[in-house]
Amino acid sequence: MSDCGCDSHDIKLIPYHDALGRLVDAAVPLADMEEVVTAAALGRVLAEPVFSGMDVPPADNSAMDGYALRSNDILGDGDITLPVSQRIPAGTYGQPLAAGTAARIFTGAPVPPGADAVVMQEVCTASDDIVAIPGPVAAGQNIRRAGEDISSGQELLAAGRRIRPQEMGLIASVGHATVSVVRRLRVAIFFTGDELVEPGGSLKPGQIYDSNRFTLLGLLAEMGCDVVDLGVVGDTLASTRQAIRSAADQADLVITSGGVSVGEEDHVRIALEEEGDLNMWRIAIKPGKPLAYGTAHGAPFIGLPGNPVSVFATFCLFVSPFIKRMQGMTSVVSRAVPVRAGFDWPKPGTRREFLRARLEQDAAGLPQAVIYPHQGSGVLTSTSWAEGFVEVPEGTTVTAGQTVDYLPMSQML
Repeated sequence: MSDCGCDSHDIKLIPYHDALGRLVDAAVPLADMEEVVTAAALGRVLAEPVFSGMDVPPADNSAMDGYALRSNDILGDGDITLPVSQRIPAGTYGQPLAAGTAARIFTGAPVPPGADAVVMQEVCTASDDIVAIPGPVAAGQNIRRAGEDISSGQELLAAGRRIRPQEMGLIASVGHATVSVVRRLRVAIFFTGDELVEPGGSLKPGQIYDSNRFTLLGLLAEMGCDVVDLGVVGDTLASTRQAIRSAADQADLVITSGGVSVGEEDHVRIALEEEGDLNMWRIAIKPGKPLAYGTAHGAPFIGLPGNPVSVFATFCLFVSPFIKRMQGMTSVVSRAVPVRAGFDWPKPGTRREFLRARLEQDAAGLPQAVIYPHQGSGVLTSTSWAEGFVEVPEGTTVTAGQTVDYLPMSQML
């Protein structure tokens, strides 16, 4: 064991922000990259910045259906009648516009040379090849200028950005058929506990269904990881050591659930110390105190608690930022949103608490944070009900109406 600051005889807990900072600093971004088609880039992280090789729009174009004209031909108040000299649908390019004429033009179509304004069709009166246009008309109105959105050579997206649907559209808008992304992170997972049974099996007295495996599989899939699922290992030190070696050999990151506390059947922490280094253990948070971090055979190792809520909470709070940093993301820690509390929390805790919460409207229609009525670490229903966490610092109480920090789960994953 290297620098965890505590052993089995030391009850000192690591403050939340210290633990989070140490974890994020320890995460080493993957160096490997691959080229993928833009259509398959959703959720991937950019390995290189994306630059535009063109202006967007590529030419001055009409912002609406209407008539392109020279503003000097429509001076003063009242309607001016002009002959319609040409028709320009989107995808075509018109001829230079002669003075004293108008061009029928459609949204997105290039504005013809000579025209400096577009008047929307709703205010015009057209008959055959003549259109009456109300004046005055301002030069530049209803025209989207070339390069107004994107200029040639501009950096569109920096390396380290996760690609969402809107980024896919942005990349495609400048003609990139492929994009360079960080390869998918390989995460090996295993679980300890002879009491765990796969869903669908029969439960014997003292057994429970293994929910943590499915929670982690879903969380890792949502973060775009490739998962090596080693399943449940026997509750022995030898089995746990072998599982750590196998996991480290196959993956970039190893995550376990259970076996990191101080019970006689909790072998993960001891196995990690014997197979590698335990760098951090026991965090001053609730739920999730016995989280462990270290390295084994060259792979980072995160041991999550066994309680279902603790698994979910510690993944959101610690594992997610760690994975994001390994994936090459530059912004990895979620920012709290100040909201008004719609609950009382009268008893101050000795550890920083993360209450399962969501935002609801009060009687006046204003948003407020409300919490699930049962906050125990085994109440898995609270994680499905909640949409975020309310962070309550150590030694702090909460009174309805005061401002609290709210961490949306949507930002964490």
